[in-house]
Amino acid sequence: MSDVMPAVAARHYLRRRTRRFAVRVFIILLAVALAFALAFTVWLRNAASSSLPQLDGTIQLAGLSAPVHVTRDAQGVPHISAASAEDLFFAQGYVTAQDRLWEMDSTRRFAAGELSEVLGSGFLVQDKHQRILGLRQVAERAADNLSLRDRTFFDAYARGVNAYMEQHTNSLPLEFRLMRYSPRPWTPTDSFLVGAMMAEMLNHGFYEQKLTREKIAARLDPELVADLYVNSSYRDIVPVENSTEIQVEEASPTKRDDDAPNAPPIRHRRRKTRASLEQLSLTHFSDPLRPGSNDWVVSGTRTATGKPLLSNDMHLGHRLPNVWYEAHLQAGEIDVAGVTLPGLPFVIVGHNQRVAWGFTNVGPDVEDVFVENLNERGEYQTPDGWKPADRRQEIIRVKNGRDVTLEVEVTRHGPIITPLIPGEKRKLALKWIIYDPAALTFPFYEVNTASNWQEFRAAVARFGGPGQNVVYADVDGHIGYQATGLVPTRAAGDGSVPVNGADNAHEWTGYIPFEQMPTAFDPASGIIATANGRITPDGYPYSISTQWGSPYRTERIYRVLRADHKFTTADMLTLQTDVYSEFDRFLAERFAYAVDHSPKASDRAKRAAEILRKWDARVSKDSAAAAITTAARRHMARLMLEAKLGKDAALYSWFMSSVWLENALLFQQPRWLPQQYSSYNELLTAALEAAVADKSAPRNLDKWNYGKQNPVEISHPIFSRIPFLRSWSGPGVQPQSGNGNTIKQVGRKFGPSQRMTVDFADFDNSTLNLVNGQSGHPLSTHYNDQWSAWYNGTTFPLAFTPAAVQKARQHELVLEPAK
Repeated sequence: MSDVMPAVAARHYLRRRTRRFAVRVFIILLAVALAFALAFTVWLRNAASSSLPQLDGTIQLAGLSAPVHVTRDAQGVPHISAASAEDLFFAQGYVTAQDRLWEMDSTRRFAAGELSEVLGSGFLVQDKHQRILGLRQVAERAADNLSLRDRTFFDAYARGVNAYMEQHTNSLPLEFRLMRYSPRPWTPTDSFLVGAMMAEMLNHGFYEQKLTREKIAARLDPELVADLYVNSSYRDIVPVENSTEIQVEEASPTKRDDDAPNAPPIRHRRRKTRASLEQLSLTHFSDPLRPGSNDWVVSGTRTATGKPLLSNDMHLGHRLPNVWYEAHLQAGEIDVAGVTLPGLPFVIVGHNQRVAWGFTNVGPDVEDVFVENLNERGEYQTPDGWKPADRRQEIIRVKNGRDVTLEVEVTRHGPIITPLIPGEKRKLALKWIIYDPAALTFPFYEVNTASNWQEFRAAVARFGGPGQNVVYADVDGHIGYQATGLVPTRAAGDGSVPVNGADNAHEWTGYIPFEQMPTAFDPASGIIATANGRITPDGYPYSISTQWGSPYRTERIYRVLRADHKFTTADMLTLQTDVYSEFDRFLAERFAYAVDHSPKASDRAKRAAEILRKWDARVSKDSAAAAITTAARRHMARLMLEAKLGKDAALYSWFMSSVWLENALLFQQPRWLPQQYSSYNELLTAALEAAVADKSAPRNLDKWNYGKQNPVEISHPIFSRIPFLRSWSGPGVQPQSGNGNTIKQVGRKFGPSQRMTVDFADFDNSTLNLVNGQSGHPLSTHYNDQWSAWYNGTTFPLAFTPAAVQKARQHELVLEPAK
């Protein structure tokens, strides 16, 4: 016993000492960790602060011939005034780099397929995609083709960017430091890479839908395929034929199609339809959102001031920093304000002292897929015999990894894209307009300095793409519209599905002549508007697009602008943020009607129908009816598509898919009614029952919140991935109003990238705002200062006259020639 007690005491003593030691070690480690965290936080803030741009005082720069004044307003918008165009574009490059250098570098890297070099192997798939497309080769060719004058401007812009980088080698934006790399010098080729990236965003990727359409067409009767891939609607209003008035008739239970004995009342008809309604049809689980936009212009006959108003909000994918950078450029004949694309000189959309313009995407079909026939030697077949494919080797640098070598095959049609398509065995070549040297042109000096319709139209005639719907106004009160961009003509077909590459049966034969592209000038209605819908009238001799956007936004814009009202800039902002959906109203009425005529409908479905019946058709973020309609629509489309396509139903994606669905319901088409349902009322009720029974639906349907289930998400791509930097990552996920068929067209990561209205009664009363802000620096006051305005539907004035610019001045920076 006496031997046991000391042993127990010793063990207790050792445990106490061990615990004390462990506590001391923990405290030391905690102190070290806290010290490290504190030191890193201090370094982080110092690094972020040191990269903030100088906004006041003077900066001496080699390369300038005379001083340049940079006046910034309360939103950080630079008004740059120079003695010459060359100095102006040098300063534009420098000032843009001050605020957006990392965004510029990441954009050119994305376009060229060089992200893996700085971000690692996780971006290899993306880089391979871009290397196969070959945008660097496209950009190099475009830069080589610049005129002597334009080359001077692009060189000046690049020198301005490089002057900033050379001065800030040790104080680069935070992203460079976190990823531990430095940007290489800027070149005109890099500017064209930025332009090519925009072309890819707007006019590329349709090959995937062509392949999907091919698969679906192999499974369905031609009549059903035509329904699904509808490309016109009785709602279409084309800008060259916009005098057709929208008629609203009283509800009549007798206005039904002959094969639609259970149809609800049809409330809207148009005096003239553009195509046989029986040939039309609509949608999928939800409409895809294409990079699109709204633009419209109204003449002085419809405004409070008697002068035109022009509005434009371009819809693009969200990112932080946002796509556009506001600027006002002045030198000699140049005096232009609006939005610029970081990495490119000039103003892309805006106004000068005499004219204003806005863009929406035409969405022309400028990509074809050719199925190449190869022999055992790897040669591909042509009408002139077998030919070897061109091959180029791409070396992809990988951070912390080995270089990857990629061989790209190129036929007479374009690169072989088979590696981009999982499961595809055929050799598919992509013919894309961007591979024509005439496609990537940049005539924005002429656009920025145009003084009338004739000069402006001559300038945009040189714009190869991506094809845009351009609305126009000038100080003389004229308004106009012009479709732009190179659009191919074909020997046969419309390019909607892959075709044989061995012959010339489907080759491009040229482009639609500019003089025959849709255009309008001073229409009697005093209104021109486009929203990615159909722009060609009946009988138009060419095929511009096989897939227009759905017509609801265009129809709504015209409906509002045709009102007996004298419009102001405030009215234009109200219209830009409008969330009324005619299509969702149509669906809500039919769901409610179906439940009313379905004796087996559940109490929960009846409650949903009651909510829908009282709805004002505004897709507001707090709307229960909008949430119910959205969910029920997806179930209904699923039921209809799965009945025909089974597991392949999810493949269907079409910009006018909502028109297919509207047509099927409007005309109660028997061919789209699944066999298990005896009527469309039964189908509609089943879809609504499925929606309200879904686990996403709240117990109290009145509490169903549209905005929370369909939010907007905007985050910085780097800061959002690092836990202690997430406070700098942007708005994150927020509930939002609107959907793909409202004028405020939005998706989770898609929406208006800017909102602009130009007031020809007073340019200083014009307005412009971005999504987030001018700056890419997280500690800048302009990093996210425009978010509240964008989110809540307000905006900012954009000063233009010298007096207004000085009144709005918050900072004054002078760039001086180095002594």
